[in-house]
Amino acid sequence: QVQLVESGGGLVQAGGSLRLSCAASGRTFSSLPMGWFRQAPGKEREFVAAITWNGGAIRYADSVKARFTISRDNAKNTVYLQMNSLKPEDTAVYYCAAGAWGTSHREYAYWGQGTQVTVSS
Repeated sequence: QVQLVESGGGLVQAGGSLRLSCAASGRTFSSLPMGWFRQAPGKEREFVAAITWNGGAIRYADSVKARFTISRDNAKNTVYLQMNSLKPEDTAVYYCAAGAWGTSHREYAYWGQGTQVTVSS
């Protein structure tokens, strides 16, 4: 079993930056691929980024490529999402997920509660 807790969301102006953190409990964290998703009001949950267990492979949604960076620190049981050059369309609840490498939220077994990111224009 893995429990995930996100933090770091907030309100930021367009062009600004935020860093989200996802702290995991459970001894299997270091062996799990991890992902970030987001969901805006009235929209489906969409893939943002994913990272393999050792950080050896990373993938991003086209909409965030070159602006967002996913990373992990297995010693701290934490995965991060550095978000730069934020746009109003990045506004959403951001979720951390564990257990898969794919881009569909249906593939992931474990989810955090989400953290709100609001980007003002």
